Amino acid sequence: MKIALIQTNPVIGAFERNSRQVTAWIEKAKQAGCALAVFPELTLCGYPPRDLLACSAFMAAHDRVLADLIMGVDGITCIMGVPERRQGAGKPLYNAAYVIERGTIVCRARKQLLSTCDVFDETRYFEPGDTATVFPWHGLHYGLTICEDSWWSSTAPSANPLAGMAIGPVVPDCLINIAASPYYHGKLQTRQQVFGQVCRQNNVPLLYVNQVGGQDSLIFDGHSMVMTPAGTLGKAAAGFAEDMLVVDSGEWYGMGLGEQLQDSIADVEAALVLGVCDYLRKTGHTKVVLGLSGGIDSAVTAVIGCKALGPENVLCVGMPSPYTSRQSVDDARQLANNLGCDFEIIDIAAAMDVYRTALAPLFAGLAEDTTEQNIQARIRSNLLMALSNKCNRLLLSTGNKSEMSVGYCTLYGDMSGALAVIADLSKKMVYALARLINREREIIPEQIITRPPTAELKPNQVDQDDLPPYDVLDAILHAYLEEHKSVAEIAAGGVDIRLVRDIIRRFTLSAYKRKQSPPGIMVTSRAFGPRRCYPLVHGFVE
Repeated sequence: MKIALIQTNPVIGAFERNSRQVTAWIEKAKQAGCALAVFPELTLCGYPPRDLLACSAFMAAHDRVLADLIMGVDGITCIMGVPERRQGAGKPLYNAAYVIERGTIVCRARKQLLSTCDVFDETRYFEPGDTATVFPWHGLHYGLTICEDSWWSSTAPSANPLAGMAIGPVVPDCLINIAASPYYHGKLQTRQQVFGQVCRQNNVPLLYVNQVGGQDSLIFDGHSMVMTPAGTLGKAAAGFAEDMLVVDSGEWYGMGLGEQLQDSIADVEAALVLGVCDYLRKTGHTKVVLGLSGGIDSAVTAVIGCKALGPENVLCVGMPSPYTSRQSVDDARQLANNLGCDFEIIDIAAAMDVYRTALAPLFAGLAEDTTEQNIQARIRSNLLMALSNKCNRLLLSTGNKSEMSVGYCTLYGDMSGALAVIADLSKKMVYALARLINREREIIPEQIITRPPTAELKPNQVDQDDLPPYDVLDAILHAYLEEHKSVAEIAAGGVDIRLVRDIIRRFTLSAYKRKQSPPGIMVTSRAFGPRRCYPLVHGFVE
């Protein structure tokens, strides 16, 4: 029997739209000769709906559309994720999966291992299920699980959701896992390792269906897959796009791609493009504006914006000051020409003079410092926001993770924007992405990639006047943020302990800036925002 694994891109709360999407995919599955169509976690409402689940009107609208959809299921069996109402003490909902046939719910599974890590707080809304679910279908038995229920490990304190699936002599012939699992760089390998272990331990194939699409800062990457009983990858759906993967139950034991899916910098690029595209599409916008300085960060952001929205929808603005080199302006213009997007110049020298004159009486006798540099960044921000308001274009912020980590950015200046496209990319990853972009032809002028990075906010400035080389900075930040190493442990790797302390001091002091930054697209396992829950004010010094 043919089974369709269908990864959809929902808009949270757009129930009619999502239902039409599901119905259209069901028809495609039927046309492909499939007898079962499997959809992701929380299919109709989208994931994660967060506190919308506590809104009675939201749930009422969901249930109305769900009831209509169930009644229309005919000629095929469907599995879809739903927030299911419950009675009694505890939370008012289950995170559930329904098996639907001929307009009837014939079986249901309830998620047992609710996600409370990372950006999720499922115990705030859902009561955990307490039983394993196995259902018969066309002569086989299927174990049905939801996301984390197939991620259990022997070191977990909770009970194994898969342990109760052998009911008497009935052992599942196949596991089905529906999910809304967000992407981060390296997640593909982790999934395959986890699923491979599950399959080998239980000697069963696994059908995995994942949501796809951008939702706020999160990217759901799809990559639905079939894992064989031997724990190898059998088939895989597309990444970062809606797709339907058709699998025949007779092929489970013989299929195999012979290799794993590999997570590369190209996947990071695809995640960022999808994130920008969906952020605008799902908020009803079509056009963006950004400052194009002639530096690598704004260059990469411009490329991502053009790939996501089309160059006709991207306006790049150069805003030179007296400290901006001719080369920077020429490189920015050349990049815009290569991309085919609009490029405008607004000289900020006159605006700087107005600020200097207005502040002169109060600044008398005080030496110039970063204050004057920050004023330049804030002038540029005001100009970009004016264009954003007047032209109905969302402003894309261009700062990277390395600089935001240590506060090498200006609050209400270059940090302004509706979406921080590369805020979760280290400087090292920005350069890797730039080289990937130029893999077939020179899109980003080579001078932008090879010249020493500079903010050009004072004469002859380069970033390494204020920061260590980015390879050193990124290594310290990676060890501290992602490996959770202490100062002493990082220094033991051969880095001057005074430098490590200084970087971590800067990181701590700039927390208030990151708190006020626009949402950034998450592509690493330790992004800022909800993934890092530290107080802004504390007295701990390592």
